[in-house]
Amino acid sequence: MLKAAGVTAGAVGVGTALGTATPAVAAGAAFAHPGLLHTRADLDRMAAKVKAGAAPYTAGFAKLTANRHAQSGWTANPQATVYRGSGSPQNYTLLYNDIHAAYQNALRGHVTGDSAHLDTAVAILNAWSAKLTSLEGSADRFLAAGLYGYQFANAAELVRDHGDFELGRFQEMLSNVFAPLSDSFLVKHNGAVVTNYWPNWDLAAMACVLATGIFCDDKAQVARAVDYFKHGEGLGAVKNAIPVVRDDGLGEWLEAGRDQGHALLGVGLMGTFCEMAWNQGVDLYGYDDSRFLKGAQYVAKWSLGGDVPYTANTRAKGAINGWSGQETAAGAAAVDPAMQRPIWAMIANHYTKRRGLSATYLTRIAAKAAPEGGGGDYGPNSGGYDQLGFGTLAFTRDRAADTSASPAPAASASVASGTGSDSGAEPQGGAASPSASAAANADGDLAATGSNDVIGWTAAAGVTAVAGGLLFLRRRDRVRRDGAQ
Repeated sequence: MLKAAGVTAGAVGVGTALGTATPAVAAGAAFAHPGLLHTRADLDRMAAKVKAGAAPYTAGFAKLTANRHAQSGWTANPQATVYRGSGSPQNYTLLYNDIHAAYQNALRGHVTGDSAHLDTAVAILNAWSAKLTSLEGSADRFLAAGLYGYQFANAAELVRDHGDFELGRFQEMLSNVFAPLSDSFLVKHNGAVVTNYWPNWDLAAMACVLATGIFCDDKAQVARAVDYFKHGEGLGAVKNAIPVVRDDGLGEWLEAGRDQGHALLGVGLMGTFCEMAWNQGVDLYGYDDSRFLKGAQYVAKWSLGGDVPYTANTRAKGAINGWSGQETAAGAAAVDPAMQRPIWAMIANHYTKRRGLSATYLTRIAAKAAPEGGGGDYGPNSGGYDQLGFGTLAFTRDRAADTSASPAPAASASVASGTGSDSGAEPQGGAASPSASAAANADGDLAATGSNDVIGWTAAAGVTAVAGGLLFLRRRDRVRRDGAQ
């Protein structure tokens, strides 16, 4: 739970206003499939629009067909163990390249009806589920589990009904290799205090838990993920990632005090989480008076070069009963308006087309980023593969006739309330808990990644002390408490 003068965030039981009522879902019903980032209606829309030569779908599809990963000749290179992080023989580039090849071929196959691309996707996915047994490395293994777990599930969801796809074996791989690491991270945070890791670490794990839960029809897992979004103690929970909502309608994104790239990653992951939940009948886009909209608008304005407020904050770092420290962010970091990630089309289309809301900054930045590409279009490093992308093709939509309608999948699980008693429980199914070390690296930072990125923190006078591992914020301007007067 985060608290500040004039701000309260992240508390279970805090009164919240839902932007749109969460739909009631029949108990015992199955999940909708396909139902992660893309539904059957979405896939049909893409195919029809491209066949009709409609803009901007054709431009988005051209980005897909030009990508080297989207070619039906792609051959998988599966590994028994994938390593990510310093001090290990890193080979995770093989994994994320193959995942993006599977996803892009599957998407291309649905748009064109060309079975060769669907067959290629199936071959890649089957090869990995037949061989992969573990993810290893430094703390970065949790990032690998989160990012590649949700992406793997999305690629596989597109071919789950293919006659040659080994569905059960793939479900076992997700459940035994990826989900336990992500589930453990949300409970134990690698043995660190709860504020040690920035929001994107939680959000990657949350996306994996939700995506694998839906793909594997695990209602308890999905309920835990939804509950964490609303009430989690870590910085990825929506009220902790966006701790301050201002009178101008902008919600300050916590990781803007770190750097632009990681803030964009966090927004993209939260959007991904909300979209997958929406396709199962759960409206998190509108949760707490559309808090995510306010945070996304803030990051969009900031990334376009606009001035944004930032309430200075200090967070506790370190291991529980071990090394400890703290860092203070005094203001939003510098930005490069040319920096791009393929995250905006999905978010902008939801709020402006599904919901009919005004979102000036989202509209502007989505237009600037279009047509969005995917993995391989944003540089060779891992950051260019953090999102599946191709939002111009996949998420452009006509304005909904009823912008007040609740999400209504063909079928879904009873997870709408997201308050299951098993929230925060240990991984289910008897999977062994991953070994997690809380030892700081050479720089004394548990959250340092293999990229050894530098975070620009400065001391800030007037910031309240950190106590009990909780994060406290200093109020600089008048703010609203939980989005209300």
